[in-house]
Amino acid sequence: MVKVLLIEDDETIAFGIQTGLQRKGYEILWAENASQGIYLFHQGCDVVLLDLNLPDGNGYEVCRQLKKQSDIPILFLTVRDDEYDIVTGLDMGADDYIVKPFQLSVLESRIRAVLRRSKKEDGKRLSCGNLLLDTERTTVFINDKAVSLTAGEYRLLLVLMENKNYTLTRTRLLEKLWDQDGAFVNDNTLTVTMKRLREKLGYPSCLQTLRGIGYRMEEKQ
Repeated sequence: MVKVLLIEDDETIAFGIQTGLQRKGYEILWAENASQGIYLFHQGCDVVLLDLNLPDGNGYEVCRQLKKQSDIPILFLTVRDDEYDIVTGLDMGADDYIVKPFQLSVLESRIRAVLRRSKKEDGKRLSCGNLLLDTERTTVFINDKAVSLTAGEYRLLLVLMENKNYTLTRTRLLEKLWDQDGAFVNDNTLTVTMKRLREKLGYPSCLQTLRGIGYRMEEKQ
């Protein structure tokens, strides 16, 4: 059974999330504030749902503390939909950002997505829509037809596919590309490489641009 830690001070929202997820077979730990949430975190959980505005602290700081201790997935739940807030949360390590109000089915889908990613399942063949990336052969296919990519385009696609259903800000994407290649990748290079990658892949619908934020490789439901 998946154990979810919900850190949410609004009792009505917390009750709705608890009831809905419990019906789906999840175990819920509920904390009404930051200090209680950090305490319950040490009792063990699989994923954290974290409100940004808490009575005794800031969700950003809670996220920072938890990420220092574990790489357990964290999803922000908040009414704040400002671009700056979203980018700040994602850049500090949050795995997703869901703006209230939201449908329970959407929340559950996001939870399943981050859990799949955290399990780090066999990554030899990564797929999304009609795209297939074979890491052993370093080959990309569209509808079973091989596509020729440069080394930079391949690395960019690999990072996106490895983080499928995750939003990657441009900052985090640049950091990941630098980590893989060991060389500096600037913002302009990322823009040009992304443009060429889209063209070669035939502008796939699963590769989404979040204007002002970053990119997301998302499997259509």
